[in-house]
Amino acid sequence: MAKEKTRYSDKELEEFKEIINHKLKEAHEDLDLLKNSLSHKDDHGTDDTGRTFNMMEDGSETLSREEMAQLAARQEKFIQNLNNALVRIENKTYGICRVTGKLIKKERLKLVPHATLSIEAKNQQNS
Repeated sequence: MAKEKTRYSDKELEEFKEIINHKLKEAHEDLDLLKNSLSHKDDHGTDDTGRTFNMMEDGSETLSREEMAQLAARQEKFIQNLNNALVRIENKTYGICRVTGKLIKKERLKLVPHATLSIEAKNQQNS
């Protein structure tokens, strides 16, 4: 009987590391865009329009800025989760479910590279 695999090989971990680094690069670019939007570096303001339009614009701008801030916070959390996954790769614990102790399927890790739960454990958590 074949022994069940307890961790991913160094070669497999290297593949996951490439995926995570690619996602990190994209995530940092997205975060920069959000931060630039929040700081109005790309502002196309309404300085030259009428007073009434400015008042309406201010209300929607406040809502939009709140949404942007929430997106930026989520993006920062995503980046932190990806960085944590890189640490797990270095520790050779990447891809091991923190509930079951079994390997998380490769397909799941390719889609959600920062996952720490197998589908089985995630479903139990949601029940």
